[in-house]
Amino acid sequence: MSVNKAILIGFVGKDPEIRYSDGCPIASFSLATTERAYTTDKGITIPEKTEWHNIVMWGANAEFAEKYIRKGSKLYVEGKIRTRVWEDRNAIKRSITEIYVEQLDILGGPRS
Repeated sequence: MSVNKAILIGFVGKDPEIRYSDGCPIASFSLATTERAYTTDKGITIPEKTEWHNIVMWGANAEFAEKYIRKGSKLYVEGKIRTRVWEDRNAIKRSITEIYVEQLDILGGPRS
């Protein structure tokens, strides 16, 4: 048995970009998750660390994203981790890791 599931709570980094593939809408945007800074028992300060995740939504979920998700929105996201590999125009191999959304909840509107 194996499991491929990502669960994230974070803030949207940019408004969703919408494109269409064979008439099916696809939304993509970035989501930031941040680990807070802290100080260890020995007095060592560990700085805040932010990770950026590439989020992809399809079909009705993409249409929902286009209408309601904006930069700064706080989201709960569940999905699968996928990595795509391709060659660019200069024959350089590129890859990107994305979260394909299965479930999403908006936890708050854009931060002021």
